[in-house]
Amino acid sequence: MRSVTIHLIHAACFLLAISSLPRVSDAQVVPGTGMKLNQVGDDFEDESWKWIPNGAKASREQDEQVRSPTGVSSNKRWFESPKRGMPDHIVRVTTPPGGLPGSQGSLKIQTLNSGVPGMNSMQMEQDDLIMACSSRVGIISTSRNPNCMTRVYLPPFDQWEDRSGSHFGYRIDLKTTISEKEKVFLFSKTVRKQEDYWPGFFIEFHSAHDGRFKQDDAYLIIRGNNLGHEMKSLRLTPGWWTLGMSVTGDGRVHYYGKQGVGNLTAADHLYSGTPYNFSAEFFATHFFNVCNMNDGSTWSTPFIIDDPAIYTAN
Repeated sequence: MRSVTIHLIHAACFLLAISSLPRVSDAQVVPGTGMKLNQVGDDFEDESWKWIPNGAKASREQDEQVRSPTGVSSNKRWFESPKRGMPDHIVRVTTPPGGLPGSQGSLKIQTLNSGVPGMNSMQMEQDDLIMACSSRVGIISTSRNPNCMTRVYLPPFDQWEDRSGSHFGYRIDLKTTISEKEKVFLFSKTVRKQEDYWPGFFIEFHSAHDGRFKQDDAYLIIRGNNLGHEMKSLRLTPGWWTLGMSVTGDGRVHYYGKQGVGNLTAADHLYSGTPYNFSAEFFATHFFNVCNMNDGSTWSTPFIIDDPAIYTAN
């Protein structure tokens, strides 16, 4: 009897110790938490909002050409990626039904000639639309728990580019410090340098005309786990969705998503991790990708975004 009592006491002490440890959810920050940074973000309510292309798009990733000056929005809150270039169709539109209450304007993003201007690679390419953040408020330390969110409208499946694969991305620009070997003459030394990386979401389409799939479907893909591998998450349907990410002082990234335009809650948590096994030190901005088959005739899927915003919890 005495030994049973001792075991029960040990078990009770173990449970008490476990209950006192911080839960995973306690260490997260729900996107939309804290102070909204009004110097950045956009609600697209200004009827005069427009995109200024400033010539041919950049394609530094493919051919080292930036082709300055890069494109920019009339309110200076968005700019073209010097790495991949801008979508061909960036236009303010009337908010589709079911959007945020009171919203009159949203932003449609679509592309045709992704990749190097004037060249059809006949493979999937992507263009980027980047929110100006670090140029307005500086890069944000992860000790301040930066977080961001957006609403995304998915059109009916018959309006999607008829191609299985990634169609749209919502990602964040993070920075960390890494160590690597650098050769100097006959010797090598370890140097520390800043490394940029871009975790986030992709929206993947499965076409019914693809022999692998019986019907049109869409899925939310998280990029990525500690090895950088993608993970399938929510099954998506046409209409509005709310997506968000937060970065905590321990360097982890937390992913959230839900159907509709309601604010995110702890119940909408999808995954937490250290993508590519990096521990984030700074948050620079969030941005969007649009992808298509760069064949010169096929438009990407017409996605619409609304109210992308950045917050700091500390």
